[in-house]
Amino acid sequence: MGTETEFGISVSGHPHANPMVASTRLVNAYATATLKARRARWDFEEESPLRDARGFDMSRDVADPSQLTDEDLGLANVILTNGARLYVDHAHPEYSTPECTNPMDIVIWDKAGEQIALDATRFAAVPGEGDLVLYKNNTDNKGASYGAHENYLVRRSTPFGDIVRHLTPFFVSRQVVCGAGRVGLGQDGHGDGFQISQRADYFEVEVGLETTLKRPIINTRDEPHADPEKYRRLHVIIGDANLAETSTYLKVGTAALVLSMIEDRFITADLSVSRPVASLKEVSHDPGLTHLLEVGDGRKMTAVQLQWEYFHLAERYLEERRGGDVDPPTKDVMKRWESVLTRLERDPFECADELDWVAKLKLLNSYRDRDGLAWSDAKLHLIDLQYADLRPEKGLYHRLLKLGRMKRLVSDSVVEEAMHEPPEDTRAYFRGRCLSKYADNIAAASWDSVIFDLPGHESLQRVPTIDPLRGSRAHVGALLDEHDTALGLFEALTAR
Repeated sequence: MGTETEFGISVSGHPHANPMVASTRLVNAYATATLKARRARWDFEEESPLRDARGFDMSRDVADPSQLTDEDLGLANVILTNGARLYVDHAHPEYSTPECTNPMDIVIWDKAGEQIALDATRFAAVPGEGDLVLYKNNTDNKGASYGAHENYLVRRSTPFGDIVRHLTPFFVSRQVVCGAGRVGLGQDGHGDGFQISQRADYFEVEVGLETTLKRPIINTRDEPHADPEKYRRLHVIIGDANLAETSTYLKVGTAALVLSMIEDRFITADLSVSRPVASLKEVSHDPGLTHLLEVGDGRKMTAVQLQWEYFHLAERYLEERRGGDVDPPTKDVMKRWESVLTRLERDPFECADELDWVAKLKLLNSYRDRDGLAWSDAKLHLIDLQYADLRPEKGLYHRLLKLGRMKRLVSDSVVEEAMHEPPEDTRAYFRGRCLSKYADNIAAASWDSVIFDLPGHESLQRVPTIDPLRGSRAHVGALLDEHDTALGLFEALTAR
């Protein structure tokens, strides 16, 4: 699994600054400050963003330019020694975590991305040009939205229709656990009120290939970044950008569990919700958590109750299919999921120290009570934005953290290490170590390849990394430790 975060960006004192220029300045500043050797380019050769999981390829002639992520537009693009990617995605700086195998690692390398992005703003500081400010949010409240995506490796043999059928109601209800909270209703935020999700109002269809237009609840991009005969990559665009670590942890941990159940054909109940797109918005607009969804089997239930349905299915699945022999990370996801749902059902504000939307709502209510503010007051929109400010001295999330009002799952020291070191149990380890140890000999890299420029070889040499679970420390750690040169490593790899 992995996450991708597009950060909101502004330039202090320059409200009309070009965001693409600002984003390029940020990424290049980080590369200049931290990469002392050759900069590897991104290898676009294996990318296929217009391939649809429903069995066809969209024509490039009708695709929106934002979908053509396989084109090298010459924008700033850095591959990091922790196996991640920092680059300019049109008008935003974007950070993609390395491949991870569990939700706690996602939290660690996601938080590392926040710190990398924050450091980049400091490296980019130039007298007279205005400081760069980043926000980990999903909307400018003027009608524009930018993504916080998730990616999950799924068996190719799993029918895509099953994924759509069983994951759609899960996503409609999941926002009560991982919504980031937002002041304003509607895409432009002009409606008065508070809602659970930053992204819900921007979704228009149930299933589709697009990510910036006609946004679908289930995205059909079929770009596996792995062996296409074995795997597909489920590209999830419906999540919010979370600062609260528990929200991030449960967002990916519960989704991975539900996907496991779908892969193993365990879910037989009809949990489909009527009018999924409308229901998504209705759940988001109901921070009181009382809105009733119409479920396929005839019942009516709240989003929290629907999440309980998935929880109890997972409980039974782990008992029946795994004989109760459950690994510690899965046990922990179940424990925290149960705890959060119990408290949301009793009183959502009991989760104010763990979930973004509840923390934000509690903070906003304190200002409303103190100053008598209506939801239409512009000050509340500013507080909403300030919650997402990455600067520790300015961001309200960071202020709550400093006051001990937000729970953490990982330490600063672990996050700091993850800024430079990759996970050890995926191919990100090979990519990251190669970039760290043989930077001058790495011409390019991507999720599924590392391309070497070696002495004595007229052409570049591609080492495929098509299996996400190979290239781990257990697999290649000794080889990397043994060989001081890229040529020695390459010869050892090709001799195997």
